[in-house]
Amino acid sequence: MVYAPGMGSLSLSEQSFLILTALADRPCHGYALVAEVSAISKGRIELRASTLYAALERLTDRGLVEPDHDEVDSGRLRRYYRLTDKGATEVHTEAQRMAAQARAAQRRLASRAQRSGARLGTVG
Repeated sequence: MVYAPGMGSLSLSEQSFLILTALADRPCHGYALVAEVSAISKGRIELRASTLYAALERLTDRGLVEPDHDEVDSGRLRRYYRLTDKGATEVHTEAQRMAAQARAAQRRLASRAQRSGARLGTVG
């Protein structure tokens, strides 16, 4: 996580944002979180188990995620995690911040295109 000047809090890394997003609608266990993050990112982010559990520990320490329940499936213990209210607020805030940045980029690209006659998505 990175300090965001003027925001008064820590902003989320992309991996943490995606983990929290994956937990937004229901509790998940580790393997399901890896699959959900991959799906949300369209395969761009592939979490390793060690990365996931380190991130979950940090997110738990910040009060954004908490263990929900444990289940035994095929002889293996699976711990489910859920998003806390604080975590939901953080995801909402981060999504708004990212959307504002995307809008600013789109406005600047449109302005550039108007000035230069360039079309978006073309090289040159």
